[in-house]
Amino acid sequence: MLFVVTGPSGGGKSTLIHHAVKDLRNVRFSVSHTTRPRRPSEQEGKDYHFIGRPEFERMIAWKQFVEWAVVHGQYYGTSKKEIKAKGESGDLILDIDVQGARQIKASRLPAVFVFIFPPKYAELRKRLAHRGEDKSEAIERRLKNAKREIRHYGDFDYVVVNNKLDRAVLELESVILSSRCRTEARKTELQPILKSFV
Repeated sequence: MLFVVTGPSGGGKSTLIHHAVKDLRNVRFSVSHTTRPRRPSEQEGKDYHFIGRPEFERMIAWKQFVEWAVVHGQYYGTSKKEIKAKGESGDLILDIDVQGARQIKASRLPAVFVFIFPPKYAELRKRLAHRGEDKSEAIERRLKNAKREIRHYGDFDYVVVNNKLDRAVLELESVILSSRCRTEARKTELQPILKSFV
């Protein structure tokens, strides 16, 4: 199953996803492509595939992305290859922006959509500043975008408010576990059980 997790930059998406991947079996993280510079704390191929604009634009032209967008002045996208390679072996979580989530929804790709809320605007500003990995202009651009992105929460299946980390992790993991119990998701597993009742 595909889980699309989004929300404003600095809202804690990556932290919550990291916990879910670590705590739950058969959950993998989809590594997106981006043209933005790598932050000191990030690793190539683990956090993102860091590529140049010409290469990203070639991938767009060759229709290699399931979704892509320009966010905070940089390209971000999820490759079809990444989804195919990792999605066949269990649940796959995408950490993407609101634009990308809307593209996936419009494509009718079966997915569960989760929006991560920060507790307050002031807290979001504080988190972005304390991260210490972005210049002040980048932080202001992210905060400006957050005001626009937050209005789209109603387009999502679930909302997690990342106020207390333990609770927010539990809520995201609960969404994943309960989605696995949907009738459609369990059809194959149920067939032998149903046959035993004949």
